[in-house]
Amino acid sequence: MRVGRLALAAVLAVAGALAQAEPPAQRPTVGMYRWQEDWSFLATSALRTEPGDALKYLALSDDDPARYVSFGITLRERYEHNDAPRFGATGVGTVDSLIHRLELHADVHLSERVRFFVQVENALAPGLGRPGPADANKLDLRLAFVDGRLDAGDGLIKWRVGRQEMAFDLQRFISVRDGPNVRQAYDAIWGDYERGDWRLSGFVSRPVQYRNASAFDDVSNRHLAYGGVRVQRQAVAGGEFSATLSEYRNDDARFPAAAGEERRRNLDLRWVGNARGFDWDVEGMRQRGRLGGRAVEAWALGALGGYTFAALAWTPRLGVQIDAASGDRARRDGRVGTFNPMFPNGYYVTLSGYTGYSNFIHFKPSLTLRPAAGVKVLAALGTLWRQTMRDAVFAQPSLALPRTAGAPGRRTANYVQLRIDWAAARNIALAFEADRFDVADVVRAAGGHDSTYLGAELRWGW
Repeated sequence: MRVGRLALAAVLAVAGALAQAEPPAQRPTVGMYRWQEDWSFLATSALRTEPGDALKYLALSDDDPARYVSFGITLRERYEHNDAPRFGATGVGTVDSLIHRLELHADVHLSERVRFFVQVENALAPGLGRPGPADANKLDLRLAFVDGRLDAGDGLIKWRVGRQEMAFDLQRFISVRDGPNVRQAYDAIWGDYERGDWRLSGFVSRPVQYRNASAFDDVSNRHLAYGGVRVQRQAVAGGEFSATLSEYRNDDARFPAAAGEERRRNLDLRWVGNARGFDWDVEGMRQRGRLGGRAVEAWALGALGGYTFAALAWTPRLGVQIDAASGDRARRDGRVGTFNPMFPNGYYVTLSGYTGYSNFIHFKPSLTLRPAAGVKVLAALGTLWRQTMRDAVFAQPSLALPRTAGAPGRRTANYVQLRIDWAAARNIALAFEADRFDVADVVRAAGGHDSTYLGAELRWGW
């Protein structure tokens, strides 16, 4: 009997210890923002169970586990068939290319509250005869910043200084531009104050301008600048509300209606949330300022919404996307109405980049399915119109198609989209996208034609 009682006591003790033990640390999912990963759990040597873990956590101090260096690699390879960029209206025909992007980084934690992050990039585009700034970058400094945090009463202050990434919300207007080969960075100072459901941010930046003539030749300068303040509040009518007041400055802007020095003051409001199977993301921006001596009055709207049937097989989601952005209605009225999306992402409408977020109206119903773990399939139909026929048809990001401004015909194109994303492992992602655009008469009259985009991508990270 005594042996039995001792055995029972031992079993209960072990069970109690297991119940109180912390769950095993989760390895970060390797995603778009490598600087947001936390590998500090590898300070416990018993958790270093995978090849390379010695370089994911390299201690800088025997006494302080918060001081360490973490190294990493990101590789993205994508094959693209493009027939044709800007619908072929600029004389470019079918392009088949492999775009390659390799990034190496070091995340140096100087203390529990201060760290330095640096990343270099090699981006190549074999098959492109004349790669643009978003296509190729032989070798350059992509990110290099110092950030930190400190307590401020009941709140927390975060700051970041140096070459960094900025991405707001769905990245309609401020993005890291992950669709093209060369991502967008900003030489910036960023600050946050967070308390409860509130977050207040302020930033000033000079967006990086990319060149591919030699290694480490990317620059930023005072001729292109973007800065502002942003307020975010959680738990607002079932979601989160944000307001951003910003200023965009470009000393050499070019639009069909005007060119020259551009100053735009932007007010952006956004509400996002979900409830009872429904989800929504609604955003609007108003722009005012000056461009080449003319007043700027422009606007844009974007809305995504849907309903997910969580109880059904494959978890179907029915969605709809509605977007609009102003164009210029009159060349000689002293005003510029063309909306400037500033730094949009490369895949908000489709990955093809055939249309930009200027002078357009967009309607896109979609069906999303999840047939297996980590697999998402999107099928969509879309229609595009010009907001005004007096302004041009625009391709990504804000490139006017020649001979379309003032031409008759409001509809631009109809299209179908199929996209498949597969998170094959924590650090491996595969994607495939097919887009087919049936262009309208205004594009055909300008020398364009129906166009097809095919893309297959592999992303791996360590």
